[in-house]
Amino acid sequence: MHRRALLASAGAALCSPAWSADEPWPSRPIHLVVAYPPGGVSDDTARGLAHFMSARLKVPVLVESRAGAGGLVALEALAHTAPDGYTLAYCAISPLVFAPAAAPSQPTGRGSEALLHDITPVVSLMDTPVLVLAHPSFKPANFAAMLAAARAAPGKLRWATSGQATVGHMVLAQIRSAAGVAITHIPYKGGGQQLTDALAGQFELLSSNVAAQQLQYVQRGLLKPLAIGSPTRLPVLPDVPTLAELGFPEANLVSTFGLFAPRGVPPERLRLINAVVNEALRQPDIRARILDVSNLPTGGSAADFAARIAKERERALRVPAD
Repeated sequence: MHRRALLASAGAALCSPAWSADEPWPSRPIHLVVAYPPGGVSDDTARGLAHFMSARLKVPVLVESRAGAGGLVALEALAHTAPDGYTLAYCAISPLVFAPAAAPSQPTGRGSEALLHDITPVVSLMDTPVLVLAHPSFKPANFAAMLAAARAAPGKLRWATSGQATVGHMVLAQIRSAAGVAITHIPYKGGGQQLTDALAGQFELLSSNVAAQQLQYVQRGLLKPLAIGSPTRLPVLPDVPTLAELGFPEANLVSTFGLFAPRGVPPERLRLINAVVNEALRQPDIRARILDVSNLPTGGSAADFAARIAKERERALRVPAD
């Protein structure tokens, strides 16, 4: 079956039955579609959020995983659901921000501009720093030495990311553009195989969202940190400089995650979801799930979230990506 037809079918499967503007809301289960595989930080955070939302909204909030294409599969499926507020997606903003430069290679065949017309940002959830790592066999000991090695052998160094149009991809693109170096991009279809191959030394460099597993590999000496995309240095890695400190402020990016809904959900339902999520982010147990792995809870209004996406899109469009 054609990929487009598959996505339409996936969206149809998520659709809720026909709804009436007069029905009390919510009156049946809400589906929270997570754009990443089970077991990671996003899945854990989503399940804690779903539990809180269930208690506040008095209906089950069911977590479903729909991973693929850096989040595009989940967002495309969301765009085909009924605009009733009963289906939401938990996803990073990267498919909406960085896809313009990578759209021709995306399996959906659509750029982020079209997708933005079909979904709406509801609330920002958290920011995740991005680590720039090297295999321990890579001789350069710091970021400056890595750039010197890249200049000495154009195209020889390989830098893996979790996929096209991800924030790790844009970190690489920004560095290549600003430093004028040729580094070969190795895009994966997700972070799991990327990490497995990183440990095996299949490439020299990678960019990866901060998570407990990555930090454990660093602490055990299995991966070598060179830099981090973050507003400040991380307490768990105090000797690792930010990309801004290293002279690459445009590459000093974080992964921003949030909730999205189909375009056309009644505003009062979106306001209620936003309010409940902001309340959830103030709860100590949910904050701990996020802060324990060096992520930062965000929250705020839907307008704030939309403005953040627009700002990051503007910055991304200034840098060519492969």
